[in-house]
Order: sequence, then C-alpha cells, then structure tokens
Amino acid sequence: MGQIVVSGGTGFIGRALVRALVKRGDSITVVTRDQDKVGMLFGPEVRAAHWDAGYGVVAALGAMQAVIHLAGSQAVGVRWSREAKADMIASRVMKAERLVQAMKTSHHIPKLLLCASGVGYYGALPPEHAVDETSPPGDDFLARLCQDWESAALEARSLGVRVVCARFGVVLGEKGGALQEMIKPFKWGLGGPIGSGKQIVSWIHLDDAVRMLLQIMDDEAISGPVNITSPNAVPQAELAQGIGVQLKKKATFRVPEGLLRWRFGEGADPMLTGQRVLPRVMHGRGFRWKYPDLASALAASLG
Repeated sequence: MGQIVVSGGTGFIGRALVRALVKRGDSITVVTRDQDKVGMLFGPEVRAAHWDAGYGVVAALGAMQAVIHLAGSQAVGVRWSREAKADMIASRVMKAERLVQAMKTSHHIPKLLLCASGVGYYGALPPEHAVDETSPPGDDFLARLCQDWESAALEARSLGVRVVCARFGVVLGEKGGALQEMIKPFKWGLGGPIGSGKQIVSWIHLDDAVRMLLQIMDDEAISGPVNITSPNAVPQAELAQGIGVQLKKKATFRVPEGLLRWRFGEGADPMLTGQRVLPRVMHGRGFRWKYPDLASALAASLG
C-alpha cells in the first residue's frame, strides 16, 4: 500500500500489524495520544502523530494511501457503567467520525479506510445459529455500538474511499489480548467454563488476523463487512478445556452466571452469550488459515 496511517497502533492487534507493515516496507504513521510509546515500541522506523480534534489527524493523512482505525477502549471484561459506555462510543464511533471529517478537509483522499468492528455486531445468538457478512445485526448494546461504528466509517464512501469494516472475533495470541485474561483463573486453579459453557466463541489467531488485514489492504475487490475469524468457532467450554490442556491445569471450575452478573452487570453479556460467525468473504478470496483449529492456535499462543 505504501504510506499508511494507523490509529490504535500500540494495542494488541495494532502492534502486530504495524510490525508486519514495516517488515514489508510500508511507511507508517501512528496517530496516538502517547507519542513516546510509539518510539519505545517501534523505534525510529515508525512516525508518531498526535491524536487531536483537528490539525494533528489532518496533517497525518498527508499523502497516505490507507487509513487503519483500530482504536477502541476495552469493551469486554469491564462493568458497563454509563461512563464506560460513553468511552466505548467516543473511542470508536466519534474517532471514526473524526477520521472521515479529516479526510474531507485534507488535500489528499486515501484509497482505503479499514475500520475495526466486532462480531458483537450480530448480537447474542443460539449455538446452532450461524451468521456471515450478509446476516442482519443484533439489537443489544454491543450490536448497536458496532453498527454506529461501521456507519461512521462508511461515510467515507461518499469521498470515493474503499471502506472495509473488519469484524473481529476473539483474537488469540502471545503476550496480550483476551487470552491473557482467560488464563488467569487457571493459574489460580479456578479455570473452567463460563456460565453454561455452551455459548459459541468465534476466534482467530493473531497471526491469521494480521495476514487477513494485509490481504484486505492489497485486494481492491474486498469492500464492506469482513469477518475476521477462524472457520471453526467452538463452545466456550471447549475453549476452556483447550486452555487447560496447554497449561496442564484442570478446567473443572465453572464460573456461575450470577457471579459474573454481580461483578460486571450488563458487561457480563458478551461473556455469557456468543455467535457462530463464518468468514465467508475471506474464504471466498482464497485466504488460507495458518491456525484453522483451536488446538493449534492455543499451542502457538501458550506453548
């Protein structure tokens, strides 16, 4: 792609993506409120631009060919207070709106806006119900958040920009992400299924997620929503069992729904519910998963 702007470049997915882009020779600018962190993570090869409401983002666009918006505050594993919900909206929807507005005022329009979203778009679904990119959205808080996030990004189409909304499943990998939180109870001897354990987890290994994003950036035929998941979603109990196998720990302690409701309130919903998400777009574009099954993904992440 050449010159690329990345928001959320210091996060779990962002770090891996920025390093992959640098490795293949792209020129990267990370827009951030912590410019020192960019230097610590990537060194002088990656430029940092200050994230603000005006000049910093517009100036960062410069002659960029692509904008990747990965920024977003934590949505799972936190209590959904009024303030937390407002922060989720501001860090996703409002920042996407700001990026599109910056494009409108910039002298240069990028060819691509790749905006993160999530499989929460589809809402809570029964285990036997499978969805793909053509399926309708859900109607809970996360589903509405994802819809608003994507709608804000899709406004860039009016400028002739190719817009892709990357609906991430649970991303598994080393040294960060959801998996590092999942393994904590196992270390204390309290690992096991969450709630019924029947809720479906749509997941992907970090390496495959990055490879998907690179293919999306390079393949101009890909546009609109894209599920960033493995083709083999699993019940949450199977995920817990797989983690236990890798850590050589028992996975017999079931976390009751009531305990999660007490701790997280409405924020327990994404942990107690799920959706079976199929990555039809990437399958149709010939993507080959390095880690298509859960056992190999967990072995690579925890082995």
